[in-house]
Amino acid sequence: MNSESHLKPAAPTGPATSKLKTFLRRLVSAVILWSVILAAMFSGHKLISDYVFLVIMTALAAFGLAEFYGMVEKRDFVCFKWWGLFGGVLLMGGTFLHCTGRLGIYDSPARVNDFEVSFLILFVLGLCVRQFVAKSNTTGILAISTTLFGLMYVPWLLNFIQKINFFPGLDSNGKYYVLYFILVTKFSDTGAYAVGSLIGKHKMIPRISPGKTWEGFGGAIVVSTAASLVFTHFLGDKMPGMTPLHAVVLGVVLSTAAVIGDLIESLFKREAGVKDSGKFFPGIGGILDLLDSLLFNAPIMYLYLRHVLTHP
Repeated sequence: MNSESHLKPAAPTGPATSKLKTFLRRLVSAVILWSVILAAMFSGHKLISDYVFLVIMTALAAFGLAEFYGMVEKRDFVCFKWWGLFGGVLLMGGTFLHCTGRLGIYDSPARVNDFEVSFLILFVLGLCVRQFVAKSNTTGILAISTTLFGLMYVPWLLNFIQKINFFPGLDSNGKYYVLYFILVTKFSDTGAYAVGSLIGKHKMIPRISPGKTWEGFGGAIVVSTAASLVFTHFLGDKMPGMTPLHAVVLGVVLSTAAVIGDLIESLFKREAGVKDSGKFFPGIGGILDLLDSLLFNAPIMYLYLRHVLTHP
């Protein structure tokens, strides 16, 4: 089960026109998806901005996690899929209740972080109990590891968007940081594809993603940083602590993390022998194909906001 013979080659990439169509479809889908989420956040109606946001974020976490567990199963590994999905939904809901003060105990970022740590501890204990009652699964370490990693890779990382949106002390301006890091990330994706397609010659890691080039990586950084500076110029007054220097630093860091996040998902897909993470969007791929570059950027944006931009 662990031998290299189980590694299936990824499906052929196809001609350049096919790659362009897929990229444009994914870009348009991502724009529509996040436009709906951001429209809810900026609606001005608390019921919509809070609960529509929660429903969509929870759905993204659940479907994305289901896709990850699907790739695990294609690799002939075991996982506790339904336990993981149940935990992912609970994690998203619990963080929302803490961030919005509906439990009456949230007054600092540390509160919700303590909740998440406590939740993860209980989740691991629950996984062990689940393994105790399993009748046929003799690979407990593998099942527990894959289930836990899936929870942390999708819902836990995605959850940082909630913590940015509801960050205390920003007078509801956390949504501008969410808008900012999503735009910077997507401009990174666009810059990487455009520059890589035009002048890309030197492959980054061809065994994982044959289409990624160092020239495209440079394009991602340049385009992303430019977008960061433009956004800061026009909306910096809505983002406490943000300066042109921070915009440059975040542009470089977020674009780099976006490329790495894309490569990480490519690694998982290649090991599972699939071209797309799922078939949620025909001709485009799955939820993870739209989220991959954002997953690691969300905690980076949150930590930078908490420890640099709003640090006293």
